[in-house]
Amino acid sequence: MEEVVRRWWNGSWGRLARRDVWLVRQTRWKVIARAGDTETGKVLLRWEFETEREAARMVDRLLRADTAGQWREHQPGATPGDGSGDASSARPAQRGETKSNNFDV
Repeated sequence: MEEVVRRWWNGSWGRLARRDVWLVRQTRWKVIARAGDTETGKVLLRWEFETEREAARMVDRLLRADTAGQWREHQPGATPGDGSGDASSARPAQRGETKSNNFDV
């Protein structure tokens, strides 16, 4: 998605003399999936999308993937692990459950 922020032209109408300059803001949405803790976790997968809707679909797909724990949205300004809704406050695996950090999309 591109947004023209400002535009200039040199005032010449002739097709050989005319010059135009655009200042364009390009908005791209990125989705990044990581397995492991915040210190040693490795970024496994990255996607870029033109629209927020497309990116949100991928996030939904990732959150539906078979994985241990219960997804929680991290709140802005909260410190991971402080119990304010981040994934690290999810319940531990129960006996017989296996923990997996793989994203199977």
